[in-house]
Amino acid sequence: MDAALQKLLDELYADGVAFDATQNDRLLTRRNLEPASAGLLWSLAQITGAREAVEIGTSNGYSTIWLADALARTGGRLTSVDVTPDPAADENLVRAGLRESVRLHRADGGQYLGSLPDADVDLLFLDAERTEYPRWWPHPLRVLRPGGLIVIDNVLSHPAEVAAFLSLLRDEPALSGRTVDIGKGLHLAWRVG
Repeated sequence: MDAALQKLLDELYADGVAFDATQNDRLLTRRNLEPASAGLLWSLAQITGAREAVEIGTSNGYSTIWLADALARTGGRLTSVDVTPDPAADENLVRAGLRESVRLHRADGGQYLGSLPDADVDLLFLDAERTEYPRWWPHPLRVLRPGGLIVIDNVLSHPAEVAAFLSLLRDEPALSGRTVDIGKGLHLAWRVG
C-alpha cells in the first residue's frame, strides 16, 4: 500500500477512535474496523482476486478505502451500502483518490442483496447491525460466486449478536468457514459449491 494512503488511513482510524469516545449513542459511532482486520481484508480481496465486492456498513469509509485500494489491484469494483451514509465517506474517498472506483449506495443491506443477481459477488463484507444478518438470508449465499468469500466482523466481540447468522452459515453445505482471532474477530466463509 502506498505510504500516503496508509498515512491517511492511520489518521482516519485515530480520528474514529477519538470520535467514538465522545458518543453516548452507539449508533452514532464510526465503529471502524481495526487496522489488523482491515489489513487482512485488504489481503483477502487480493488473494481471492475479487472483481465484484460488496461492503454492507460504510460509516466514514475507513474499510471502504482499504477494500477499494485492494480492488484497484485486481481490476475490481466495490459497492458500499449503508442505511444512513456518513457524508465523510464521500470526502474520505476523494482524499484517498478512490472515489471514482466506489459506488456508494443508500439502502438496507438485505434489500440491496435481494436486488443482486445470483452468483454476482466475489467478496461480501458484513460490518453493519449484526442482529439483522439472519433476516437477509439466503441472499448472502445466493449472491456469492463459487469460491467467493463472506467476511463478518465483530464475531468475537459480540458473539451473541452473530450466533444465529453463524449458525446459518455452519448449516449450509455450500459453505466452509473459520473464525480468525484478529481485531474483534473476523469470520470467513467461502463458497465451496
